[in-house]
Amino acid sequence: MKAVSKKAGKSKASGGNVIAVNRKAGFDYFIEERLEAGLALEGWEVKSMREKRVNLTESYVLVRRGEAWLVGCNITPLSTASTHIRPDPTRTRKLLLHRRELSRLAGSVDRAGYTVVPLQLYWKRGKAKLEIGLAKGKQKQDKRADKKEKDWQRQRERLLKHKV
Repeated sequence: MKAVSKKAGKSKASGGNVIAVNRKAGFDYFIEERLEAGLALEGWEVKSMREKRVNLTESYVLVRRGEAWLVGCNITPLSTASTHIRPDPTRTRKLLLHRRELSRLAGSVDRAGYTVVPLQLYWKRGKAKLEIGLAKGKQKQDKRADKKEKDWQRQRERLLKHKV
């Protein structure tokens, strides 16, 4: 008999480890490359993340002076937060990336006109990770074409479902 570990059946994309998803990023941008970054957090932020009290919708990533920063991410503090600190829900948080990843991001943003957007916040081995994407902005006609394609796919699935 073969011994099977507890984690053998779990996949990376299981629903339990996702904290927040930025659905608007896929609608507003063409995502060309994805990277995983760590986050420098405070204790109350980690507790709030465990309760999934995070909003990535209005956030973006700045690359300045060789460092990456997450700006505008709203982490709502719990009501049981400590009394000796003042939690700031929208403070700028540092992203932890390798030097070559940072230089590649900075070069793409400066020279090629790309934008770095946060896509998904999740847990990986007990640590909070942020998936960021190197993206180009969509224009209005691109958004219309995407919506039309999604509607057609949905309609096609309905037709195939009822036909069989």
